[in-house]
Amino acid sequence: MFVCTKCDAQFPKWSGRCTECQGWGTLKESDEAEMVSHKNPKSKPAGKTGVLLSQEKSLAQARISSGETEVDRVLGGGIVPGSLILLSGEPGVGKSTLVAQIAAGLPPPSPSPGFGGAGQPSPTAAVKEGDSFGYVLYVSGEESAGQLATRFERLGKKFDRVKYLEVEPVETIIASIENEKPTLAIIDSIQTVGSLDLDSAAGSPNMVRYATNLLLQCAKQTNIPIMIIGQVTKDGSVAGPKTLEHLVDTVLSLEGDPVHAFRILRATKNRFGSTDEVGVFEMAKNGLVAVPNPSERFLAERQNSPGSVITAALEGSRVFLIEVQALVEKSFYPSPVRRASGFDVNRLQMLSAILSSRAGLNLGDKDIYVNVIGGMELKEPAADLAVCAAILSAVSNKTNSEPTVYFGEVGLGGEVRSVLGAERRLNEVARIGLKRAAVPQKNVGEIKSMEVVGVKSVREL
Repeated sequence: MFVCTKCDAQFPKWSGRCTECQGWGTLKESDEAEMVSHKNPKSKPAGKTGVLLSQEKSLAQARISSGETEVDRVLGGGIVPGSLILLSGEPGVGKSTLVAQIAAGLPPPSPSPGFGGAGQPSPTAAVKEGDSFGYVLYVSGEESAGQLATRFERLGKKFDRVKYLEVEPVETIIASIENEKPTLAIIDSIQTVGSLDLDSAAGSPNMVRYATNLLLQCAKQTNIPIMIIGQVTKDGSVAGPKTLEHLVDTVLSLEGDPVHAFRILRATKNRFGSTDEVGVFEMAKNGLVAVPNPSERFLAERQNSPGSVITAALEGSRVFLIEVQALVEKSFYPSPVRRASGFDVNRLQMLSAILSSRAGLNLGDKDIYVNVIGGMELKEPAADLAVCAAILSAVSNKTNSEPTVYFGEVGLGGEVRSVLGAERRLNEVARIGLKRAAVPQKNVGEIKSMEVVGVKSVREL
């Protein structure tokens, strides 16, 4: 059996070029004899004794603050010692900027039950001046030491407790982590890491998985948290984070459009906390700045014009008030255009069909464009009613007498169905100071400071 060292594809016979990734000279013969010897060892391994979990101390109170409130929120309270964290995102979204801010903002260590693992100081040991413990080890394969120092200076961050290490083979990086014993190790990025033992190119799926496995073992044995950065390709799978999501403890995804200032940090996997929370940042001159009140920022420039409505989106325990815009124009093509930014196009086509069939709108010869302001993405069905209201407003060229918030799921029969978290959404609407909301009939609640209108069908919009 021949295996491609670049894409891990398997072939029964050798050829000069891999038909899967089109790489030349990448097919290597697998050592079947070695595989058989591993499956059938000559000597029987000795068993080990398990450890009672009731006798182990919980690490719930041993989290390390990242220095960024939004990052701590997404992680569930901070960085867990001994965890392997993957930060993924498209090129240019701000991953290196975020980890640089974490490296600079990490607080000095204090005696904690979370430390004291293999190779770590004991919980009662004092951190002496000059000790490596308390520093951040920054391994970079994309920036030199001078370039990284310039980044910290541009961000206005102190970097006196940041140690730089040029990217080396993964075995050398692990030995350096064990010797330095940093509070946090950062690998930027995993695609640049090679190996002394594995004959594969850096960035290939084999190498990425191999390096991540070794880093995971290092994190667990030394109790040192390690954060690795992974680049996402257009399909999100080739040599990217998708190949290592099952290996790491936490997967953080930094989303955002480079042409917009807002960035959204999500946890798509978290073994030590919830995956419901999100963090909101704004890209500024001095880096990523946390946005404590996103709703006010999203609505700051809104104008009460036809096709513009407001919806209340629920992200974890937070509610965001977001402007949804729609434009309806006569089509000059046999097939009308349906375009959406920040909203699923397939769902837009379904809602357009519902409005045509159930609300009596003639949209068969109309182009429909929907835009979610601020670069946000509305994925929950609760945004259906807002999109329908925006389209109706654009068609009639009318606006509400006062700003109205819409949320609710729309069924194929045109009925408006209830959604989760209605009370929290209405409380956020009232907190911002808006006076009117249109919600599903079953979600109508009593809010003294505002008018809540129940909607049963899209015909009532």
